[in-house]
Amino acid sequence: MVHPWQSLVIPVAIIVVITVVDVVTPVDIVLSPLLVIAPAIAAWFGARPWTTGGIGALAVVAQVSIAWRFGVLFSRNSLVQSLSIAALSALVVLFCVVHDRRSRELAQVRSVAEAAQQVLLWPLPSRLGPLQLACLYLAAEDQAVIGGDLYAAARTDSAARVMIGDVRGKGLPAIGEAAFLLGAFREAAHQHASLPQLAAALERSIARYLTDFDSDYEAGERFVTALLLEIPDDEPVVKITSCGHPAPILLGPDNSVTVPSLSPAPPLGVGLTDPDDHTLDVLPFGPDDTLLLYTDGVIEARDQHGVFYPFAERAAQWADQNPDALLHHIQRDLSTYTGGRLGDDAALIAICRTLIPRPGHDLGYAVQPHRAPLPLRTTEPSHPPAVS
Repeated sequence: MVHPWQSLVIPVAIIVVITVVDVVTPVDIVLSPLLVIAPAIAAWFGARPWTTGGIGALAVVAQVSIAWRFGVLFSRNSLVQSLSIAALSALVVLFCVVHDRRSRELAQVRSVAEAAQQVLLWPLPSRLGPLQLACLYLAAEDQAVIGGDLYAAARTDSAARVMIGDVRGKGLPAIGEAAFLLGAFREAAHQHASLPQLAAALERSIARYLTDFDSDYEAGERFVTALLLEIPDDEPVVKITSCGHPAPILLGPDNSVTVPSLSPAPPLGVGLTDPDDHTLDVLPFGPDDTLLLYTDGVIEARDQHGVFYPFAERAAQWADQNPDALLHHIQRDLSTYTGGRLGDDAALIAICRTLIPRPGHDLGYAVQPHRAPLPLRTTEPSHPPAVS
C-alpha cells in the first residue's frame, strides 16, 4: 500500500538526485530531461492534482537551476527543455484531474451498489431458532457487488425457511428479477403450509413479473433456479423442494460428506403453478450437521487448466467448523484455486443445527433423545396441515 507521503517524498528525492548528478558530471552528459519522471511518479503514486502540479513546477525550477549553473539559461536548447518539462507536467496534471474525478464517481457508484445490495440481499441472521447461519456472496466482476444470485431466510412459528437461487442472465434485468423473487419469498414464506405450495406461489409471482416486464425476444428464456428448505425446530430433518437448483452438501460432525439425490422440478418461470408439480424431499439433519447451499458459480469455477473446483471434496476438510469459519475457508480456497477470478457470481449459505428441543423446553437448553436413523429421502404429501 502506498502511503500519502510517498507521493511527495519520492518525486522530490528524484529531482534532487538528478539535479546533483547533472551538476557534478561533465558538461557533455545531460540528465536534466529526466526531471519529467518526477511528476509522472507522483501521479503513479496517486498524488492529487495540486501535489502533482507542485512537483512539476519544482522539476522546471531544477531544470532552470541546472541551465543557470552551466551559463546556458537563455540558450535555445535550455528553453526547449524547460518548456517541454512544463508541458509534460501539465499533461500529467490533467491526467490526475480526470483520474481523480473518475475515482470519485466510481466510489459513489460503489457506494450506491453496496447500499442496493444491502436492500436486495438482507444479511441473514446469525441465528434462527436452533440453527446457526452464515452467508457469502462472491461477485465475478472486480467492480461489481450485486448480480443475479440470491438468498433469503424467514422464520415461522416452529421452523425456519431458507431460499437460495440463481437468475438466468446478468445485468439489470437479472438484478430486477432477483429483487422481485426475494420480495415474493419474504411475503409468501409465511402464507403457505408446504414447500410445494410455496414453490407454486413463487412460480405465479414470477409469471406475473415476466408478463409485465419480459421482452418478446426473451420470452421463454428467463427463469430462476431455486432451492427451498424448511427446517423444523423439533425434528432432525430438513425438507427440500428443488426448482432446477443443485442439491446441497450435507457435512456431518464426523467429517462425512453427503450429496443427496433430489427430485428437482424445472426452474421457476416455466409455468408450473400446481403444487403437485413440485416434489418434497425429506433428509436427515441432526445436531451438529451442517448444510452447505450454493449456486453454480461455485461448482463451475475452474483453475488455470480448466479443471472444475472439487467443491464437496474441498468442503469436507472443514466439516467440523462453525458456519462463519467454514465459509471463510471456502472463500480463501476458492480464490486460490481460481487465481482470484470467478467465471460467474457465487452465493453460499452454511446452516448448522446446534440442538433439538424437547417439547415444552426452551430452545438452547435441551436436546431431544436419540432417534432411529431416517432414510436418505422420503416424499411427503404436497398438502400437509397449514402452519399455525
